[in-house]
Amino acid sequence: MKLNYGKTFLLGFGFFGVSVIWGTYNAFVPIFLADKFHLEPAVIGFFMTLDNIAALFIQPPVGAWSDKLRTPIGRRMPFILVGAPIGAVAFGLIPIAAVLPLIVACTSTLLLSMALWRTPVVALMPDVTPSQFRSQANGIINFMGGVGAIISFLGGSALYKMNPAFPFWLGSALVILAALLVFFLIKEPTTYEASEKEPGMWESLRTVMQDSDKSALRILLAIFFWFLGYTAIEAFFTLYAKNHLGLEEADGARLLGQLSLVFVIFALPAGYLGGRFGRRPTIVTGIAVMSATMLTMFFLSPTTLTIQLTKLPVLGVVPVLGVLLMIAGAAWALININSLPMVVDMTSAARIGTYTGLYYLFSTLSAIAGPNVNGWLVQWTGKNYNNIMIVAPIFMLVALAMMVGVKRGEAVRMEAVATGD
Repeated sequence: MKLNYGKTFLLGFGFFGVSVIWGTYNAFVPIFLADKFHLEPAVIGFFMTLDNIAALFIQPPVGAWSDKLRTPIGRRMPFILVGAPIGAVAFGLIPIAAVLPLIVACTSTLLLSMALWRTPVVALMPDVTPSQFRSQANGIINFMGGVGAIISFLGGSALYKMNPAFPFWLGSALVILAALLVFFLIKEPTTYEASEKEPGMWESLRTVMQDSDKSALRILLAIFFWFLGYTAIEAFFTLYAKNHLGLEEADGARLLGQLSLVFVIFALPAGYLGGRFGRRPTIVTGIAVMSATMLTMFFLSPTTLTIQLTKLPVLGVVPVLGVLLMIAGAAWALININSLPMVVDMTSAARIGTYTGLYYLFSTLSAIAGPNVNGWLVQWTGKNYNNIMIVAPIFMLVALAMMVGVKRGEAVRMEAVATGD
């Protein structure tokens, strides 16, 4: 049995659409809130977590619901067909919202619709991929997501200089295209393991917490802590670039694009490394490297970080900070590509959507906490945005401690499944 690369790349368009939306959102909405509506960092931090607060209550139950749903077009597709177009319309309206209540209405609609379809589109990967190929498949999925992030950061930064609304309108068009490609070109499985008697998400969470083998709980906590570090930086990076480094807003987004490009390049190798050397060792290596790059960013001065080293096609000027972000992108690939396969390989096929929901429950909780923690930190320290680079590695090291005790979640060989070993 081999991995179906063509199908997996097509499936990746779903995550591509998600990444285009959130890449643009995280890069430019904080700028709108600071410059257009003059909000304080702590308020911006809270605002940037509203999407995750909604996702906290929507994504895990939707994952469990999609496990049990049966329709002529599949159990995941209905969520994609409803959530994607509504989200695209709301997203396109954000840059032209003239008053704060209107932008809140647009972002609220966006976050509700995106939360509705993110878990089902991600759960499609393990639906159609055998356990032993899930790290490689997740590498392809995240490769496509990284392409979406590159478009949102690099393409978005160029479009932003032309008109601040253009990156958002591009994102709206691409998410519609991505959803249509997934719907027309991916055929969901027509047979399912019986799930009616399987416990739901909260029952599954209780089982995870009560299990004598704490592997599932440990990796979920690790996911919480490493996303706590990563999302906090992502939400404030353009403001960090503007206020700490003295760069233009578009240049901050372009630097995030350099991280995303290397993430894309390393997505496939990260899946291969996870399959070859083990998912846990690969993740641990990524955590250590990413912590080191963040600490380096904290201790180097803005003058050093902005030294221009070279200029490359597409990427533009690459400063010292750009090189550090590229290293961080490779490390993030090692972590992110192998984590979801570990979680879903701790359960049965009937509960893949439920455990995908648990994955997003913990990552969403961290995405809520991260920007708030760093927003208050920046405000309490006289708007010193550099401090986010010292807090994030602390969370990464806690995640590292959690991963040490994880004993399950590696790829299951098809021979073992067949013999019951």
